[in-house]
Amino acid sequence: MSYEYMVENDIVIFKFKNGKTNPISTETLQGLAEVVERVNQEEQLKGIIITGEGRYLSSGFDLKTFTTFASPQAIIDWFEFEEETLYKLFTCSKPVVAAINGHATAAGMIVSMACDYRICVDHPKIKLGMTEIKIGLALTPAEAEIMRFGLDTDANYRDVIFKGEMFDPVWALEHRVVDELVDNVDDLMAKAKAKVSALIDTPGRPFIMLKDMQKRHAAKAIRDGIEAYDFQLLVDTFTNKSIVDTLKMVLAAIS
Repeated sequence: MSYEYMVENDIVIFKFKNGKTNPISTETLQGLAEVVERVNQEEQLKGIIITGEGRYLSSGFDLKTFTTFASPQAIIDWFEFEEETLYKLFTCSKPVVAAINGHATAAGMIVSMACDYRICVDHPKIKLGMTEIKIGLALTPAEAEIMRFGLDTDANYRDVIFKGEMFDPVWALEHRVVDELVDNVDDLMAKAKAKVSALIDTPGRPFIMLKDMQKRHAAKAIRDGIEAYDFQLLVDTFTNKSIVDTLKMVLAAIS
C-alpha cells in the first residue's frame, strides 16, 4: 500500500507511505478519495489529518506513472480522476489539516494547499515548493486554483509558481503559506489533532457552513475549469519526448 490511514479520537489520519519520498500514486489518490467520502458521510468523524512517513510528506505525483502512460486515453483518464479527487479533498465538508512532517513538493504541496490549516515541522533542511515550471509542466485547473486559493496572494503565487524554487518552513510561515511551526513530529500530530477538534467541536458545527461559504467561489472555479479544460493538452505534454526524458531524469535522481 502506498498509504495508510487510521482513526484516532474520531479523527482520520491519512499518511503517505510509499518508499523514501512518498510519491502519490493512483492507489494513493483512490485512498484519499475514499477517506474524504467516509468523513463526509460518517457524522461522528471530526475531520482529516494528512501527513507522511519519514522525511517527506510527499515528493509529488509518482513519476513512474507520468513516464509510463499506456495510451493518450490513459493520460486523460488519469488526470480526470486526479482532478475529481483534488476537488473532493478541497471541498471536504469537515476540517482537513496538513501535518507537514518533512519535504512537501509538487503534488505534496498541492495537497497541503487544499487543506484548511497547515502545520509544519520547523527544520532548516525541510524544503517546500513547486518546481513544475522548471521541468516543463503547467498546472491543471484543480491544481492551479487550489494553489491560488492556498497561497492567498498574487505575490505568493508568482513567487512560488513562476520562480519554481524551494523554500524553508520559516519563509513559508512569514508568507502565510503555512499557519504554524512546531519543533518535532510528536508536537506536530498533537497540534494537528487539537486543531481539527477546535474547528469542529462547537455547538451545531458551524464550521461546515462557514467552510462552504469560504470556498464556494473557488470550488465553482475548479468545477468550471475542469468542465472547460482541453485534456488533450495533457496528452501533448506527456507524449513530448523532451518532457518525458526530463521526468525520467528526475525520477532517476530521486531513486
